Amino acid sequence: MPDRRSYDDPCGIARALDLVGERWALLVVRELLLGPKRYSDLARGLPGSSPTVLSQRLRDLETAGLVTRSVAGPPVGGRVYELTDRGRALDDVLLALGRWGSGTVQTSSGELGTDAFVLALRTTADPARLAGWSARVGLRVEDPAGADRIALTVDDGRLTAVRGVAAAADAVLAGPAAVLRPVAFGRRPLDDALAAGDLRIDGDAAVVRRLLAAVVPPVPA
Repeated sequence: MPDRRSYDDPCGIARALDLVGERWALLVVRELLLGPKRYSDLARGLPGSSPTVLSQRLRDLETAGLVTRSVAGPPVGGRVYELTDRGRALDDVLLALGRWGSGTVQTSSGELGTDAFVLALRTTADPARLAGWSARVGLRVEDPAGADRIALTVDDGRLTAVRGVAAAADAVLAGPAAVLRPVAFGRRPLDDALAAGDLRIDGDAAVVRRLLAAVVPPVPA
């Protein structure tokens, strides 16, 4: 990047860090993994970043060929940022970092945003428990400002996700983020949340149960 010093090291790791090693850069990529976002949505997902820093990271990532700007049609509308093919290739990198990082003791008092929550689901889903079946699950994460819709797909032992309504979903799990998080990570029984009316399942509840049973949060080292 032209505005910062390079490591000037031919190692592939150093060259990667020349592009995405700046503070907030990989978290911007995280916020775009599920699909395009407006600047205001990015800022809401990264509340600890200042507008100046977020704008600079977006410019850096554009210069590096990892992010592009475009004008989106409905339902997003307006100018949006999205990952290029090269930017999307960081998906496995972020999954690996997420798995490694989730093995450390959590000290943050913040809550996971929708994109971080979905990435956490993917990093903690056990491939062995996902193997041998396929499913499509819609996730509706609700908050006072509206709802985020995520399409989750289980296929060949892998859990993937994109922003939007799940086509031909086997089931849809809906509810507030504050309830979905503890249920997904085993801190509250699903049946308890359903009985209380805090969560809702439309479609095949067995598919949702099987998916959640595949999520195995790591024990911090």
